[in-house]
Amino acid sequence: MSTSTAVIEDRHESGRRPAARVKRGGLDAGMLLGVSIALIALVAGIAVTGVNARYFFQPTGVLIVIGGTFGVLLITTPVPTLLLALRQALSLFSTAVSPNREDLIEEIVSYAKVVRFRGMQAMERGMDQVSHSFLREAMLLALDASDRTELQSALVNKVRFCERQSESSAKVLEIAGGLTPTIGVLGTVVGLIDILRQFSNLSTIASGVGTAFTSTIYGLALANLVLLPAAHRIRARASETFYLQELLTEGVLCVFDGTHPTLIRQRLHSFLNTSPAAGPSMQSVESELEAGQL
Repeated sequence: MSTSTAVIEDRHESGRRPAARVKRGGLDAGMLLGVSIALIALVAGIAVTGVNARYFFQPTGVLIVIGGTFGVLLITTPVPTLLLALRQALSLFSTAVSPNREDLIEEIVSYAKVVRFRGMQAMERGMDQVSHSFLREAMLLALDASDRTELQSALVNKVRFCERQSESSAKVLEIAGGLTPTIGVLGTVVGLIDILRQFSNLSTIASGVGTAFTSTIYGLALANLVLLPAAHRIRARASETFYLQELLTEGVLCVFDGTHPTLIRQRLHSFLNTSPAAGPSMQSVESELEAGQL
């Protein structure tokens, strides 16, 4: 029996769960609902004033706020980082792919039983069966690592890299959110200068002052309804990813150390704040190994 077959049969014949179930990404209902509520509240507030909605659509203000913000971002942020932030911001409208963590723990435990009796190299041919990409990469690193310190350093660096990417994207949006209101005020000043040029016509000044302040509204709305909330949402997703990667890192280190599967299950369930379900005893696993069933 091949090693990869042994890994697969270890999951099924030992009563373990199969590879982790994954919740596929779809539209993020919470994100869409939040955007809808914010827009409805803004439009309703404008409608209550009795002012014609067309009064708030000023091409000059839009050009200054959007163009100015984009220009500042190009000055402050390298293009690759800006594109990464844009991709992550657009991805917020879809739910993140979320594996079942209980199943991931049982999957790691199944690998631990194989490694405990057959050695780490027994996992080499079964890498394509690993359900989660980070877990697969971590197991591949474990195959190549010469000691625990080397493996732990590689995994920590990988987790930190993912964390830094998300933080840099959130920082880009935060910078934009901080500068956009000021750029809106700049648009308002430009509008007021244009009005003062026509100071002799008082009726024009009265209507023009209100129009000039639409740039400030654009800046405040873009910052507080789009950019800053998106930055916080990216950090929230990064935090969820970090906790999952932390669990997987701990699991792979335990597998590498040859830790008893029961202890691995107990240790990994501490990341979930739940009690582990009882699994087959190690005596039954040993008898299956001796009989060549694993």
